[in-house]
Amino acid sequence: MNTVLLVLFLLVTLAMIGVILVQRSEGGGLGVGSSQGMGSFMSGRGTANLLTRTTAILGTAFMVLALVLAMIGRGQAPRGSILDAPTDAPASAPLAPAPGLPTVPAVPTN
Repeated sequence: MNTVLLVLFLLVTLAMIGVILVQRSEGGGLGVGSSQGMGSFMSGRGTANLLTRTTAILGTAFMVLALVLAMIGRGQAPRGSILDAPTDAPASAPLAPAPGLPTVPAVPTN
């Protein structure tokens, strides 16, 4: 169930990105919704209304799916912080040089 919702969420996200990029912005942008050609089936206003309505529907679906996925995955994550996890080596332990690499002698300080 979780995988199906996640794939649907991905498809809605990609569709929303595509619809937003096709829309005509204030300066023209990437908009292909203009009706400057002779063979267009809708007016510029009709195309803008269709794209705006499609964006609203996809945006609503995006938010609903995000909330459903968040509620489904709420109890599956382990509790606690990653900072509280025990470590194997103490923080003050010096690092050993990698095997096979030459070691550089320490420079004496005066």
